Amino acid sequence: MGDLLLVRHGETEWSRSGQHTSWTDLPLTGTGEQQAKSLSPLLSGRTFALALTSPLHRALRTAELAGVAGVVPDPDLHEWDYGGYEGVTTVDIHRTRPDWYLWTDGVAPGPADHPGESPAEVGARADRVLSRVESALPDGDVILVAHGHFLRVVTARRLGLAPADGRLFQLATGTVSRLSTEHGRAVIAEWNARP
Repeated sequence: MGDLLLVRHGETEWSRSGQHTSWTDLPLTGTGEQQAKSLSPLLSGRTFALALTSPLHRALRTAELAGVAGVVPDPDLHEWDYGGYEGVTTVDIHRTRPDWYLWTDGVAPGPADHPGESPAEVGARADRVLSRVESALPDGDVILVAHGHFLRVVTARRLGLAPADGRLFQLATGTVSRLSTEHGRAVIAEWNARP
């Protein structure tokens, strides 16, 4: 049975400023490119039974720079749809909703093509991804290259927790995390690793 590796894309302008970024397809910053390249030693020498990435540029570029071969873009790996909070920081949201918390309160409705998602909706996408992961793990390691909030929900669901329990797992840009098993149960084996 293989391990599940989670790679959060490198830094973008909005991840640096704290702006919620789901569908806005920002490139990596220079720092983000360096973060992605630095992951190569953590991933080299591994072959993956399945390598999936978000279809957004920041994830695809991270996979490329980290040397992950054979990645397949999967729309289920896109970031949480922040709806009306796209491009807005938590500090700005707290000006009108001081007690707002993404993990319990969700997002403000957005435009028709990006209406926003609840934690349960993000959890349903994570479960679909994990179903594909589960079928590949007997053949070896699986890697997902995607986004912070989404990968936190994937982690919660893999560990048997509710989607909103992704709040428990802070995930930095340009890092590798590894979910494994111990006595047949999913565990965190490594978190926020950098070379």
